[in-house]
Amino acid sequence: MKIAVLGATGQTGQYLVDQALQQGHTVTAVVRNPGKLTVHHDNLKVVEADIFSADSLKTHFKGQDVIMSCLGFPISTFSAVTGYTQSMNAMISAMREAQVSRIITMTSWYTEPNSGTRASYFIRFLLLPMIRSVLSNMFEMEQFLQKTQDINWTVIRPPGLKNLPASAQEFLTHEGYFVPDSNGYPVGSTIGRGDVARFMLSLVSSNAWVKKGVAIITK
Repeated sequence: MKIAVLGATGQTGQYLVDQALQQGHTVTAVVRNPGKLTVHHDNLKVVEADIFSADSLKTHFKGQDVIMSCLGFPISTFSAVTGYTQSMNAMISAMREAQVSRIITMTSWYTEPNSGTRASYFIRFLLLPMIRSVLSNMFEMEQFLQKTQDINWTVIRPPGLKNLPASAQEFLTHEGYFVPDSNGYPVGSTIGRGDVARFMLSLVSSNAWVKKGVAIITK
């Protein structure tokens, strides 16, 4: 498959690019700073583009089978985070012009404002308020995707990310904002970035979670 990856120089994005190449896909890494991506491969093309500009992206989206985004934007204390919605608006516009209909993107557990009520004390009262500016914009982006009738989107929601390679562990999934146990409480709190990339790539040839958001964790 031909895959365009945004956020390819980020920690999760690098795992995604490496695994996609290992699986035989042809990858176009759409980056802001090409020098940050140190991978070299015959099936890898690294291009520079403005992730907030549909005109900048559409050239690189033409001929792709799927767009995959691992874009991340920092917490903002004094102003709203807008990077997720702005970049997704540009991506969707570029996809329409390039006639690409499949996108797989990553957000997080607990994007919905009331979804963390059963999380641990630390997560509920310390972590979530600290990262709420990011989660709020992720949620806004998710809602934007839900309104796009012509795009086959999938939102992957992982919990806390560890910088670990892919494992062979089985995934637990849930169509919601976290993965619950039998009592409705969150199962675990972290996942390896390599496993997030592994799950995202497992959907490239699958319709399992089209037009859905799916929370994931490994067993």
